[in-house]
Amino acid sequence: MSTFGGFNPYGKNQNMSPDDVRQQQIIKGMQMAMESCPAKLVLSGGAGFALGGVFGLFMASMSYDTPMSGSGAQTITSLPLKQQLKEGFKDMGKRSWSSAKNFGMVGAIFSGTECCIEGFRAKNDLYNGVAAGCLTGGALAASAGPQAAAIGCAGFAAFSAAIDYYLREM
Repeated sequence: MSTFGGFNPYGKNQNMSPDDVRQQQIIKGMQMAMESCPAKLVLSGGAGFALGGVFGLFMASMSYDTPMSGSGAQTITSLPLKQQLKEGFKDMGKRSWSSAKNFGMVGAIFSGTECCIEGFRAKNDLYNGVAAGCLTGGALAASAGPQAAAIGCAGFAAFSAAIDYYLREM
């Protein structure tokens, strides 16, 4: 077998140590895992969950222009400071958790759908994201009726097309 600069085009590198071979095997295994639909679904869902949690926390912290307590019509400002903080943090936690779940679900559904469409079509192009956006938007809005599902489909598809187009142009 011939080698080119220590690289053997037919397989193993002749000059590699066993540690280097093992490291390349690990990298190759990680690349294969990252290309699988279940791994993409889990990673997108997890990233969406984390981003949604941060977003929900931020939005909850900015929404105290109406200081109402969760216990009825009593304003938060009439409570003692310790109780105000307790109510505020409880509300922030609820909003953050809700937003995290929603973002995680959207990320998981979209990436799983896009990966399945890409595998079915055996192409990586703009249409995969548009179709996945339409299916995701339609599925998320389906419980509100067919008109809402159609609007959700169109909205998510348009957003996905715009983002995909922008990222592909860069």
